Order: sequence, then C-alpha cells, then structure tokens
Amino acid sequence: MQMKRWKQSLSVLVCCVLIAATALCTTGCNGNTESSSTSAVESTVTSEVASEAASEPATADTAAPAGDNVLGEGETAFTFTVVDGDGNETAYEIHTDKATVGEALLELGLIDGEDGDYGLYVKTVNGVTVDYDTDGKYWAFYVDGEYAQTGVDSTEVTPGANYAFKVE
Repeated sequence: MQMKRWKQSLSVLVCCVLIAATALCTTGCNGNTESSSTSAVESTVTSEVASEAASEPATADTAAPAGDNVLGEGETAFTFTVVDGDGNETAYEIHTDKATVGEALLELGLIDGEDGDYGLYVKTVNGVTVDYDTDGKYWAFYVDGEYAQTGVDSTEVTPGANYAFKVE
C-alpha cells in the first residue's frame, strides 16, 4: 500500500516538473530582449557574409546554405551544390532564364572548362580547378543526387531540381 502511494507521489512530482519546464521554455524565451538583439546582430553578420560569398569563390570558411547564396535573375530557380576535394559543400540558389544548366552556370561564372568531344569538359567549379590529367580527379556532374546522364551544357534546367558538381 505504501509503495503504491510512493509511485503516485512520484508520478505527480514528475508531471509538475514537466509542466514547469514547459512553462519556463515557452515564457522564458519570449521576454528576453537581449536574445532579440543578438539575433538581429547575427542576422546582419550572416547577410554580410552571404554578400561577400556571392562576389567571390566560396571556401570552407565562406560556405553557406542555399538561402544565403542566391545568384542570378530569372523566372526559373534551382539549387546548385559544389562539393570540393576536401568534402566542403557550398550550395547556391540559382535564378535563370537560360535553357540549360551549363548556360546558367557559365553566365554566373560558377563553372569553366573547355569544349571536348562530348560537350563542355568542366575543369573549374566555384573557383576550384581540378584536371584529371594532372590531379587524377575530375568534376562529376549530378542531377538530383544521381550521376548525370547528359553533360552540363546539354542538361535542360528543371525548376526546383538540384544540380551538383563533386570532385571524384
């Protein structure tokens, strides 16, 4: 009998602690003005970093999510991700009216290469040059996570798609 009463008391105590913790989390964060000003400062710093990243090639220090790296103008939007040889990932949201992914990325200066037998042979992506003849590595092109079946210059832009170049 005494054990049952002890369990009931413990259950009531745990419920009270959970209710108090929930109340503290929901009301404690709303009244903290210092948190709001910190958030505004962080937002300003993030915007400044994004502006700098858009004007120069991204490195591990300037890599940012797609929302912070919006490039181009146009009706069609897609995500472009770059994964360098060290595994650092940089994502961009690209806006364009170009017909192919290659045209859009060339126009923004995100890729460069030379014409080959199968179209554009991409050697430079986001300011990083990789050449199979000298490095034994190359830029692999992916569409929605799958190895592309066409070259970047013949892949038509699909709204909302994710295109990526990865060093392999």
